[in-house]
Amino acid sequence: MRKFFSKYTALIVASAVLAGCATSAITGRKYLKLVDSQTINDQASLAYKEFLSDASTKVVTGTANATAVKRVGNNIAAATMRYLQQKGVADQFDFNWEFNLVQSDDINAWCMPGGKVAVYTGILPLTGTDAGLATVMGHEIAHAIEEHSVAQISNQMALQMGAQVLGAASQLTNSQWASIFNQAYGIGAPIGMLSFSRNDELAADRAGLIIMAMAGYDPNTAITFWERMASAKADTGGAPPEFLSTHPSDARRITQLQKYIPEAMKYYTGTAGTTSTRNMKTIHIK
Repeated sequence: MRKFFSKYTALIVASAVLAGCATSAITGRKYLKLVDSQTINDQASLAYKEFLSDASTKVVTGTANATAVKRVGNNIAAATMRYLQQKGVADQFDFNWEFNLVQSDDINAWCMPGGKVAVYTGILPLTGTDAGLATVMGHEIAHAIEEHSVAQISNQMALQMGAQVLGAASQLTNSQWASIFNQAYGIGAPIGMLSFSRNDELAADRAGLIIMAMAGYDPNTAITFWERMASAKADTGGAPPEFLSTHPSDARRITQLQKYIPEAMKYYTGTAGTTSTRNMKTIHIK
């Protein structure tokens, strides 16, 4: 009898997983989705607001670099939303985009669910140009569009709730949601620094190239940027910058990027990346 119930429970869990299977918008990867995206986006929005209002967070405004972060971010967001509209799935990504430059020596950038982006000043010497910045922001925004956070949190819910995963999200209280969200991001970890798997990172590389290409930035720029990122390890005593801590090895990443570039070039418009910064118009996304 115990064996029967064990098999029965396994079937229920398997059915829940199958019912919660989704397909990512750009790379077409399958992932577990047991929670409504907007619920996670709302939680991320609260966390982002808390991060910005923290006394230790210094948001940079009114500088050329701050303007560049918003300009490149808005270009990428506009191109991404056009792509999603063409695919007929834009209604699934009701993002309230925000782009902020944060004063910090850390070599870092991230995008939370719902399009909440932070770029640290420490990474700017490595990006150099708008196209280099688009490489970073495209990669991070790709995590959000591919819903890697949704998959991570869904996996965690499945482990915690077992056979009760179906419909469980709607029964969670705000405090329970906050607990699951914070646990996924790691207690004490910087906001936005979710540890994605290496497969997620490679998927974000691929989708990020496509995203930056659609926004008019040359995907080939990504190779030289990641080469500079790899060399940054030498400046930290061999330890990778936080931005690279969970990423694939340098050689594997660059090899994969070279394979992804022909696909990305099909989307390359050649506009934003070749337009003078002084003549570029900022596109605001609400």
